[in-house]
Amino acid sequence: MDIVDLKDPALYINRELSLLEFNRRVIEQAKDETVPLLERLRFLCIASTNLDEFFEIRVAGLKQQIKLASMQTGPDNLSPTEVLSRVSETAHQLVLEQYSVWNSMIIPALAKDKIRLLRRSQWKLQTSRWIHRYFKEEVLPVLSPIGLDPAHPFPKVLNKNLYFIISLEGKDAFGRDSGMAIVQAPRSLPRVVAIPTRFSDENHDFVMLSSIIHAHVTDLFPGMNVIGCYQFKVTRNSDLLIDDDEIDDLLRALEGELPSRRFSDAVRLEVADNCPDLLSSFLLQKFELQSNDLYRVTGPVNLNRLHAICDLVDRPELKFVGFTPNIPKRLVKNTNIFDALHNGDILLYHPYQSFAPVIDFLRQAAVDPGVLSIKQTLYRTGIDSAIVEALKVAARAGKEVTVVIELRARFDEEANIGLASELQQVGAHVVYGVVNYKTHSKMILVVRREGRTLRRYVHLGTGNYHARTARLYTDYGLLTCDKAIGEDVNKLFHQLTGLGRAGKLKKLLQSPFTLHKGILSYIDKEINAAGAGKKAWIIAKMNALVDPEIIAALYKASQAGVKIDLIIRGICCLRPGVKNVSENINVRSIVGRFLEHTRVYYFQNGGNDEELVFCSSADWMTRNLHHRVEVCFPIEEKRTSDTVIEYGLLSYLSDNTQAWLLQSDGSYKRLKPGTSKPRSAQQLILEHYCDL
Repeated sequence: MDIVDLKDPALYINRELSLLEFNRRVIEQAKDETVPLLERLRFLCIASTNLDEFFEIRVAGLKQQIKLASMQTGPDNLSPTEVLSRVSETAHQLVLEQYSVWNSMIIPALAKDKIRLLRRSQWKLQTSRWIHRYFKEEVLPVLSPIGLDPAHPFPKVLNKNLYFIISLEGKDAFGRDSGMAIVQAPRSLPRVVAIPTRFSDENHDFVMLSSIIHAHVTDLFPGMNVIGCYQFKVTRNSDLLIDDDEIDDLLRALEGELPSRRFSDAVRLEVADNCPDLLSSFLLQKFELQSNDLYRVTGPVNLNRLHAICDLVDRPELKFVGFTPNIPKRLVKNTNIFDALHNGDILLYHPYQSFAPVIDFLRQAAVDPGVLSIKQTLYRTGIDSAIVEALKVAARAGKEVTVVIELRARFDEEANIGLASELQQVGAHVVYGVVNYKTHSKMILVVRREGRTLRRYVHLGTGNYHARTARLYTDYGLLTCDKAIGEDVNKLFHQLTGLGRAGKLKKLLQSPFTLHKGILSYIDKEINAAGAGKKAWIIAKMNALVDPEIIAALYKASQAGVKIDLIIRGICCLRPGVKNVSENINVRSIVGRFLEHTRVYYFQNGGNDEELVFCSSADWMTRNLHHRVEVCFPIEEKRTSDTVIEYGLLSYLSDNTQAWLLQSDGSYKRLKPGTSKPRSAQQLILEHYCDL
């Protein structure tokens, strides 16, 4: 066999293009008629939100590289200019697809179920009267039209907000005749407005705020002739530019930088499809954008705001069937979590199992007289977090509470700054992690006095301490009082809050120190097992696979005969199915009701009885493995690890309804049951754990 250069750029898929392919799979969920209708609409909105964030961060980063004349390339060897060109082409395709699904599939299906988003041409007399009254009473008082003339320059346009550009004829009371004006839709107003049933023929009729403003725009310019009114939206660079080496106070630096996110460099302009070229060119010039940054849309420019319909319509038959998350039997029999953990570890599988035990763990610790201290990392928590309230109770009770808050959790920076202030006010010790390394690990450490000894209780997770996302994302959480794990977690907190070298850990792997090396070591062991004629199998489930060293190691393992199954929801830069390189590697993505968020690594370990199973907060991305603080923890109890293998891995490998197989060209092909029995991993797990 010819020697293959495992660094050959042809063996690597570009990460930005791979991420766009994930969004294509989300759009396909919106087209899937087996998915409940309102959930299809929700998937379409998710795709729109994903694309917004893609432009805010990824496209903004590419444009910044080009602006700085950077020639830096990734493993695929594509320059920033080449990547941006391909991204633009694909993104335009996806936007066309989104609006095609909205107009030709979702709107007719909603109407069939008596849910209508009324266009102005569909307003009957009584509906029009109610809408006009709504405009006069609720909308007009908060609108501020801005005529464009020397005294009124082009206004600052907020990131992702709805605006209108209006062309006018005639002169106003002061004799001004600039011919153009800008109207901002205030963020305080709902974008989707429900029409009272007594003013409509249908059970659920809605109208977009954009339609209301458009219909009554002449009221804003009395005595003038409105020639045209066109909605537009600008997406801006939202990546905060914080130089960790040049700051003395991270919190103050972020507070100073956050406002700039609203008015930073524009990266995309969306306009209504009927907007004249003259006006769209004018807007492009004002935002310093090029023609390929323009996206014409055949519907609302803020498509993601349509998710409000899902919340406003109470039609259970058009949504996923509800379920009650399971509580582990041991916690039902013994509600004292500390006592329950004396009998062994408890592994929670969210959302199939409740997040409540994690909250109860902290609540019990907060009031338990034997608990001396609580330490926790926080990345995202959500509004009115029960986790945060428990920490406050503990601090007020005089317990030592230390919280490591990651201020740079993207799009949660402002919330986390407020959270830090709240906790400090009640006496908790708050630190912001390590400069240059985001703290992405999910850890709780409780120290409890039991008789003459101190015992450590730990929670480690693959996802955030966020009760709402725990109902929507799949994640694992381990509750344990294992002595070695407790000692390891204690060392990790000392690293985060103090100074000193990283101590050697007994059971945990940690980035940026041992996790990357550990993964490569376990891959090497599978290669050696295959070379010795033993069984060799790697299964890894995660959100993204990007790191070139790990990809090269997996290619090497495939060449050695190791069987490799990868379950990767989003980005995958590895190219499977390449002759003499990756013929033993299969890559699948599961897109379904829940966002797949677990990180689980399985190594057959030479085919013996000691199969290795790990859960982690880290994806196999260079940033996670080298530039973040992450934790990877073993699942050691045999019954628990067998359950993780069966339901957390193998069920996904047998899925033939929600699984997409990555092809060697970078595209994905959806699996279909054919003559086989339909199998959905998420449905199987729901039926195993929950009362449906």
